[in-house]
Order: sequence, then C-alpha cells, then structure tokens
Amino acid sequence: MEVLYPHCAGLDVHKDTVVACVRHMVNGTVRREVRTFKTTTKELLALSEWLAAEGCTHIVMEATGVYWKPVWHILSDGDFALVLANAAHVKNVPGRKTDVNDATWLADLLAHGLIRGSFVPDQQTQEMRDPGLRRGRLCCAPASSWCGRPAAMSSGCKRHSKMPTSSSTRSSPMSWACPAGG
Repeated sequence: MEVLYPHCAGLDVHKDTVVACVRHMVNGTVRREVRTFKTTTKELLALSEWLAAEGCTHIVMEATGVYWKPVWHILSDGDFALVLANAAHVKNVPGRKTDVNDATWLADLLAHGLIRGSFVPDQQTQEMRDPGLRRGRLCCAPASSWCGRPAAMSSGCKRHSKMPTSSSTRSSPMSWACPAGG
C-alpha cells in the first residue's frame, strides 16, 4: 500500500498521559519510536518539541472525550498538519489492546491516508460554543438584549451573574429581561 505521509505520528490521548508513536518510512523500511508524556503544559510542550525534532509533518489523535483539546491546542502552534480521528472509524482489531498498540495503529493508518479527519472549529468558534463562557457574555455583552453593560469577566459581571431560576419565571418570556431593568 502506498505511503502518503512518510514522517507522521499517532497519539493515544488519555486524562493523565499521551502515548506518542513516531513513524518514519526511510528506503522502504518503517522505523517507529514510542514515548509517553504527561498531560501537563510542560510535558505537552516537550511532546511538541520532540515531534518537531523527529520531522513529523502529520499527526493524528483519537477524539476521546475532552482530553484531546489541550493536546490539540499545544500542537496547533507547531508546523504540523493535525488530524482528529473519530474513535468509531479507527477501531483496532479485537485482541490485546494497549496504549502503545493504539498509537502505533493510528500512525500506520495515517501514513497510508486511511483516516478521515473530524471537523475541529477554530479557537473563536470553540469559545462561542462553550456554554460556560457564553452565559456571562449573554448577560452583559454590549450587543446583547440584556443590560448592555460590558462584562467584567468571561463569566459575567457580579451584579448580573445570577439569572432567575424559579420554574414560574423561567417559562415566562418576560423573565429574560435584564435583572437590573435594562
């Protein structure tokens, strides 16, 4: 099978660790190296530096919960083409499942162009989609239908951070007016 990406890597991302497998195809021979990194910022930066030093051009990681996001953000600052793989599309053959096997499997699939990447929105769109951040901006953003006061923090100003929560006010359209009467 044709190799599309001779210098690539597969990452198996977990809550506390990232197992990385670098795959190089040189003169028809595959060379792999596997390392494990913690998910602290310092360790993720070390991962990025190692992948760059190895000459990786393409990196794939499996979308598992939200654990892939910090890894993605650190690596997106580098000169890598990042691919987020849907876990259902890259299932390994049943049997002995280890983190090293998963990272190696992802690297092999990527090398041959067999992974279809999932959509990852840009940073601004991700922030807009985050309901925790959006709540404060809806309350006090200048262009909102609320009071028009600028937000003091991303979670909203102290005066307007609590919205009515009783069931009688929640169902009424008038309950969505600014608590300050604006």
